Amino acid sequence: MLFQVQRKLFSRSDRVKGVDLHPTEPWVLTGLYNGQVHIYHTESGALLKTFEVSDVPVRCIKFIPRKNWFVAGSDDFQLRVFNYNTHEKIAAFEAHPDYIRCLSVHPTQSLVLTGSDDMSIKAWDWDKGWKNDTNTFASSCLDRTVKIWSLAHDKGVNYVEFYLGNDKPYLVTCGDDRTVKVWDYLSKSCVQTMEGHTNNVSFAVFHPSLPIIISGSEDGTVKIWNANTYRIENTLSYALERAWCVALHKTANEVAVGYDEGVVVIKLGKDEPTFSVDAQGKMVYTKAGSVLSANLTLLGTDLKDGERVQLQAKEIGSSEVFPTSIIHSPNGRWVTVNKAFGNGISFAWGPDSNTYAVLESKVALKLYKNFKEAGKGMKGLGSWGMDALYGGPLLAARGNGFVVRRIDVDAKEVYWSTTNSLVAIVAEDSFYVLKFDRDAYEERLASGVEVDDEGVEEAFEVVADVAEGVKTAKWVGDCLIYTTASNRLMYFVGNESFSISPLDSSLYLLTYLPAQSLVYLTDKDLNVYTYSLSLAVVEYQIKVVEGDLAGAEEVFKEGVEKGVIGREGRGRLARFLEGRDLKELALKIATDPDHKFDLALQLDDLDTALEIVRAESEVKDDSAPTPPAGGATRLAGREINPESISKWKSLGDRALAAWRFDLAKECFENAGDLGALMLLLGSMGVQGESELLSLASRAETSGQNNLAWVIWWSMGETERCVDLLINTGRMSEAAMFARTYCPSLVPRTVVAWQADLKAKNRPKIAETIANPEVNPDVFEEGWEAIIGREHGVNGVNGEAEPSTTGSESPVLVDVAA
Repeated sequence: MLFQVQRKLFSRSDRVKGVDLHPTEPWVLTGLYNGQVHIYHTESGALLKTFEVSDVPVRCIKFIPRKNWFVAGSDDFQLRVFNYNTHEKIAAFEAHPDYIRCLSVHPTQSLVLTGSDDMSIKAWDWDKGWKNDTNTFASSCLDRTVKIWSLAHDKGVNYVEFYLGNDKPYLVTCGDDRTVKVWDYLSKSCVQTMEGHTNNVSFAVFHPSLPIIISGSEDGTVKIWNANTYRIENTLSYALERAWCVALHKTANEVAVGYDEGVVVIKLGKDEPTFSVDAQGKMVYTKAGSVLSANLTLLGTDLKDGERVQLQAKEIGSSEVFPTSIIHSPNGRWVTVNKAFGNGISFAWGPDSNTYAVLESKVALKLYKNFKEAGKGMKGLGSWGMDALYGGPLLAARGNGFVVRRIDVDAKEVYWSTTNSLVAIVAEDSFYVLKFDRDAYEERLASGVEVDDEGVEEAFEVVADVAEGVKTAKWVGDCLIYTTASNRLMYFVGNESFSISPLDSSLYLLTYLPAQSLVYLTDKDLNVYTYSLSLAVVEYQIKVVEGDLAGAEEVFKEGVEKGVIGREGRGRLARFLEGRDLKELALKIATDPDHKFDLALQLDDLDTALEIVRAESEVKDDSAPTPPAGGATRLAGREINPESISKWKSLGDRALAAWRFDLAKECFENAGDLGALMLLLGSMGVQGESELLSLASRAETSGQNNLAWVIWWSMGETERCVDLLINTGRMSEAAMFARTYCPSLVPRTVVAWQADLKAKNRPKIAETIANPEVNPDVFEEGWEAIIGREHGVNGVNGEAEPSTTGSESPVLVDVAA
């Protein structure tokens, strides 16, 4: 088996007697001999939470994720339940009269099973207040038997586990006789006894998705057995003394093991399923040891984006060796099969279906043509080894830190385009697209100059560097479709990436079938999901990138006529063209009003922008009997959609910049921007006076009092200014203003002021205010002289004199209601 064993977490602690992995969070739960419970982060290794559960060993422990709980059994015979978010103790009770050795949580029901040294298994229902329920279960005991099946070891049995598949009636056991046994529980016979541990075997489990058995022993090792051949594939030792317990992740290939001195989490191989799809949609994939086939085109074309579809599979064979990859040949006729016997850690097809390469070890690869070895085998290039091969017009080999062609990046994958002109090199959190110049490459070869492991420098040009993590990818011509680490479906054309859709879960790209205009993806369980992507849209973008705008227009016209470029496709193309500064083209094909409006403003196409915003603004006509829904604003005899107000303002600003005052006035009018209207009308001089007066009345009616007051003052309408101050409760300011600029209005302002003070229960203050009609003698010059100056008449001899009223600059006050 070629899957890689990668250590994710290594943490020393007191003796670990129980362990579990959370199904959705990156957490591992450990129960310790000292009575504590720890939760670690499997990615960072950080200790997240500590619980003081008991004073005696916690021997078994499990998550209950749907309740945010964990349940622990300990040597004080107690079963305890905690909320791992709040640290609250949910329940604690004596479950057995002896040590609790194991427990299991039902995947759907509210049941917890506990097994004890008292030779009993009990079921506890938390929905019934943790009452004991009676049932019969398979169990492993110190009396050397597995109950129910009457299957035996030579010494005590420590662990029993069912095989999860439907094809074999198997279970696996292990015990103090240092063996692991696989049993057929229908025939009650031992299928295989596996020997290799040198001390008591603590656990043995079938992996849920990989064809392996994992066992751990008091000899300090964990062994990985082939579930088909029963041979040892790997032995792991982390020098943490005895191995006691194990937990398997339900959805990822992660295994947690508890030892005397700590806990280790390992990852086995890769999470994504093993499959290959040819250009016609015929799929070959593996499940456990079976090789199956399916036809994606039979799933239909009337599929909704993101809808899950079950594959209709047919078994075509089985493999005793766990397949890590399946690769169709370029013509789809062949699927990778070992034709040459021997070692092989990576395989790659050549540009045709008659040549391929096999990497036999990190330092040696062989080339084959027509299934026969061709030429001399290549050794390790320079001083570095090879980890994987990738087929295409050139053979690419990935090494530690860079790939062949001196690309200095720690590459994960290499994808050649189907046109053999582009290659994508995927790193951990970014990818690079390079253009391959075959002519330059062949010219160097023809020159007779030896090509060393540095390659031909001028044969590659970096087209793009995209800071985005890629999980799976596939080229369609010169378009790269890929899924990201953040669960988005994207595609790359030219030097830009575009989103197709966010994904609800982690999915892997199967293929793209142009005839259906569908992208096919799968989850780990080989459920298929589809998303639409018009090939015409992609072809249009490729033509634009190549500079062939005439060809792009033909593709667009044909796509629209055939209905394969719809509203969504046009919007995607419009955004693409805008990104390439082809805004005129973008405006022609855009369908979204907001996008078209923005493009029209950028191009100063104000008439188009006006047409768009007018169509959007008209909510109801003037005869509408009911108020508008959604808060529409009523202006100039009609109702304006509030969502269009910002557009009117933007268009008005652009119209001002283009000296189109009539358009600017219409825009500010419809936007209800009375301040902008005031500035615009004020700049028009005498022509705008009547409209300014009308605007001031509108401002006062709509409560924009400051704006109304400024207009009244600038137009010399002092009486309106006084009225506005009185109407807004500014009595003292009204009296002072009238005394300075229009004395004839003082008497009524004083009356209003006094009335206001009396209403506020301040009559004594009101009596101190002089009214010139009642007390004219208290004014220094005599009130008639003051009135006379207001009207430009000498108060003594009746002669006209220059008026000084209004010569002083007024003090503006805040008259907001």
